Amino acid sequence: MKLFRYISFLFVCLSVTACGLYSFTGATDIPETFQVNFFQNNAPLIEPGLDIQFTNALQDLIQNQTSSSLVKSGGEVIYEGEIVEYRISPTTATSNNTAAQNRLTIGVNVRFFNTKNEEKDFEQRFSFFFDYEGSELLTGGQRDTAWEAIFERITQDIFQESLVDW
Repeated sequence: MKLFRYISFLFVCLSVTACGLYSFTGATDIPETFQVNFFQNNAPLIEPGLDIQFTNALQDLIQNQTSSSLVKSGGEVIYEGEIVEYRISPTTATSNNTAAQNRLTIGVNVRFFNTKNEEKDFEQRFSFFFDYEGSELLTGGQRDTAWEAIFERITQDIFQESLVDW
């Protein structure tokens, strides 16, 4: 009976390790390490803290959806770029010519480098928006909610483009 447990344990260990690094997100060729360089805010309208918040959001998403390790330099895959758009614009108006609804749009230019397969390198712009009531100010919790929603979409799009082959 002891031999059976040992063989079963060995079989499970070999089965798991034989598959290599795998992600349930659909990502293929998961790198062992990744690097996310600081995304400088170069948008015409500068919002303090946006750059570090976005950089952290991208790092967190990749760490949470892969088994890759974050490194400061020498990553197998490297993400870099800049925030190129931060814009608030009215989307609908009231009869009094005031905004009934506003839209925050954030755009990010991303350069992705895969040191193991240069054919997967790309440079691409990603953007998304968040609509909110025209009577509300985009500060405090409202701003945090907007950033979180936009970052979630943009970082997921970057992840899909860089590591998922569907």
